[in-house]
Amino acid sequence: MTDDPQITPEPAKPTRRIDARSLRGLAHPLRVRLLELLKLDGPATSTGLSERLGENTGTVSWHLRHLAEHGFIEEETGRGTKRERWWRVVKQQSVLNTVDFRDNPETRGALSVYLHELVNQQFNRVIDYIGEDWGDEWRNVGTLSAWSDLRMTPDQLKTLNEELTAVIERHLPAPGAEPDSDALPIIVQLQSFPRKERDTR
Repeated sequence: MTDDPQITPEPAKPTRRIDARSLRGLAHPLRVRLLELLKLDGPATSTGLSERLGENTGTVSWHLRHLAEHGFIEEETGRGTKRERWWRVVKQQSVLNTVDFRDNPETRGALSVYLHELVNQQFNRVIDYIGEDWGDEWRNVGTLSAWSDLRMTPDQLKTLNEELTAVIERHLPAPGAEPDSDALPIIVQLQSFPRKERDTR
């Protein structure tokens, strides 16, 4: 799984596999939120981010430096001042393989924190969408869908996810391509997972 439910818009980006140290550096609710805002809305300062999140500027600055130390964000050089730095997401795709951490008691807690924050992030995106005022042209094309009548083997589920990813990738813009004037940023969240059966007898 990737560290963000959005598919990376530029396939040429280098891939980084998250290790135990960087996982511990990322596993904090505020850091997950800061990274999301920088990914979705582009570079920002600690002051701007603190205003959006209702957090103390000093606290936000400390967490931004922590994200930078672990290689998730970087300072945007040539912009800002010594007192007010601009931060942007590092251009890479971070890949998290949960198998690497589940059996390690030293990293299991960090993995649990990060995954819970990721799920909360995805939930809050949906809540924002349904609570906002949209015109019919957008309201009628969004979807919140669920299918629960599938039965698959692990290999079949893996194939399903690969096929869904391939469909999304066909719609990714070419690097540097200008969007249509009426286009808005789109979030695609793919959530497919097994459910343990309950014995109802």
